[in-house]
Amino acid sequence: MKKYFAVIILIFVSTFVFAQVKHTITKSSVTFQIKNMGITINGSIGGTKGEIQFDPAHLDASEMDVSVETNTVNTENDTRDDHLKSDSYFDAAKYPRITIRSVSFKHNSGNNYTGKFNLTIKDKTNPVELPFTYTETGNTGSFKGTLKIKRSDYGIGGKSLILSNDVTILVDVTTGK
Repeated sequence: MKKYFAVIILIFVSTFVFAQVKHTITKSSVTFQIKNMGITINGSIGGTKGEIQFDPAHLDASEMDVSVETNTVNTENDTRDDHLKSDSYFDAAKYPRITIRSVSFKHNSGNNYTGKFNLTIKDKTNPVELPFTYTETGNTGSFKGTLKIKRSDYGIGGKSLILSNDVTILVDVTTGK
């Protein structure tokens, strides 16, 4: 009886482990858009690192834990970038990373998914939904999605009549398996 129980446990554990497909981030682009005085400002944040285990056939076992470096914010304006790195905005010295950790995934249709995540910026964590597409070509996976947040939810900048509270974040990550 003990042998059969051990075999069943071993099969269950090995199935669970092999169901997870670990992805290594090979290329990434995290960009953002925000309106300032009615003009759309575009920027990017680099230094993407993290763990991605995603398998469309086993969404319940899939997970993502990815971060970017706040000190890499780039809007192609050094004065503005320094201001964004200051304690009024990202406070890059105190909070060097922005993280997003998955809670769950849902398959919508075709290559379309929605992930529920916890997004942490400046030590403030809020739940967000990130609709994304996932495509596979050989050993390469591609994740593309767009997320909208309110900067005030994370203590980024103060109240402003000229700077929008709405920020659009575009994510494009390529992985190898």
